[in-house]
Amino acid sequence: MSETPDHTDTPKAPRTGEDAAIAPDTAAPAATNETAPAMPDTAAGSETPPAPPATASGDGTPPPPPATPPTASGSPSDMKEAPLLEHLVELRTRLVRCLIAVGVGFAASYSFAERLLDILLHPLMEVMPAGSKLIATSLPETFFTVMKLAMVAGAFVASPYIFYQLWQFVAPGLYKEERKIIVPVAIASAFCFVSGALFGYFIVFPFGFKFFVDYASDYITVMPTISAYFSLAVTLLFAFGLIFELPVFIFFLTSLGMVSTKALRKFRRWAILLSFVVSAILTPTPDAINQLLMAGPMVVLYELGIWVSWFVDKPRLAEKAARKAAEEAAKNPPEPPKSPDTPGEPEAPDAEPAATATAGTAGDTGPKAG
Repeated sequence: MSETPDHTDTPKAPRTGEDAAIAPDTAAPAATNETAPAMPDTAAGSETPPAPPATASGDGTPPPPPATPPTASGSPSDMKEAPLLEHLVELRTRLVRCLIAVGVGFAASYSFAERLLDILLHPLMEVMPAGSKLIATSLPETFFTVMKLAMVAGAFVASPYIFYQLWQFVAPGLYKEERKIIVPVAIASAFCFVSGALFGYFIVFPFGFKFFVDYASDYITVMPTISAYFSLAVTLLFAFGLIFELPVFIFFLTSLGMVSTKALRKFRRWAILLSFVVSAILTPTPDAINQLLMAGPMVVLYELGIWVSWFVDKPRLAEKAARKAAEEAAKNPPEPPKSPDTPGEPEAPDAEPAATATAGTAGDTGPKAG
């Protein structure tokens, strides 16, 4: 095993000649602890090598990931959850207000519930035999029927305020054009519903109830209960109100592009047949007169819905026609106008003007005498 000579005790002799010339080259590797700054190479065509990635320390440990910038709510997840929570809180607040409005309407309606019950019973009592009365098969039946009637009347009275609360919740998320449409549509919807309920009360109820009363024989006495009549009357009123919403329903379907005026006209025959089928199911009597009383308005409302659909489709059809014309123009662009000189051999220049100019130049040799 070779021993490494100890250079600390041996004095170094001065270098001369060739030894001194190569001294910088041999001594350069020894200076490894000092790092000289790298000078950029300014020679033409040289490229600066990319700088190594920065590290937190000299031992090659990668730097820590950059910290997430703080947000107004504290964390990125809070930014996504905050709007949802705000919407839920607002929805809860508006639902509570709607319930309070229904409660106020219920309290106001309950104070004259007996008058409302008389109005609801009037179509039936007009066709009942003289001295007839409704019966209650249980002690609380009349009380609960009056409570239900007051609740329905309270909801009807509070419906404008309920619509206002729903509008305030939905309006911020709608476009300006949609906000312009919603209010007229809501007014038209309320008008159609009330018209349907009044049509059922003043026209359908008298004919339908008279048929039921006259259908009983001499051995049968009609004694309807108060709860059964209330359920039947309210169901029919809501049914006629919803049927009269057909134009509004067609308006929404046409606005969404689900139906068109052409499709509604094509489906007209089936719509008439379906109107009679629905009227046969909903009307309380199987006779043709009451079915006509319900199917007739449905057919008229369907025709009205076709006109509404045409009104909605008219701008859309015009826009579609303009778009189609633009596409046809793009596919078949107009040919550029042809030049008067057809392509071919170049024509010889007209020599007569040039000859005339040459002759004039040759004759004019100096200034003319006055």
